Amino acid sequence: MIKIYGVLLTFSPAAASTIMHFFADTKTGPKDYDLIFTGDLGEVGTNLLYQILDKEGIDIKCRHTDCGLMIFDHEKQDTHAGGSGCGCSASVLCSYVLKRMREKQLNNILFMSTGALMSPTSSFQGESIPSIAHLINIKNP
Repeated sequence: MIKIYGVLLTFSPAAASTIMHFFADTKTGPKDYDLIFTGDLGEVGTNLLYQILDKEGIDIKCRHTDCGLMIFDHEKQDTHAGGSGCGCSASVLCSYVLKRMREKQLNNILFMSTGALMSPTSSFQGESIPSIAHLINIKNP
């Protein structure tokens, strides 16, 4: 959740929608994947993601990890609302994830980045800020 102009915004609904549609389209579920990564929902956004998916009967807690929560020490840093999704995603993918895939420790993952479609005009007019989630399935050959 990010605070912009006094408005709280989170990408969790977009992430939840993307996950639900992906599972429905592929006829898969959380247990079909080694891990499910999100970019940087932070502590607040991750909990909201779990709540939304729980209402739909989907439990990803045992397979999910958030890149921002992996990078930041939320005990020492004020990151409960997340930081940079694109920065956290890229850092974790290029270091931790790809290394573990090369070593065959991970073989089938879902990797999702989230973000906002920012428009200063919409923000100043008090309009909502649409969020987006891009999900890819990465598999070892």
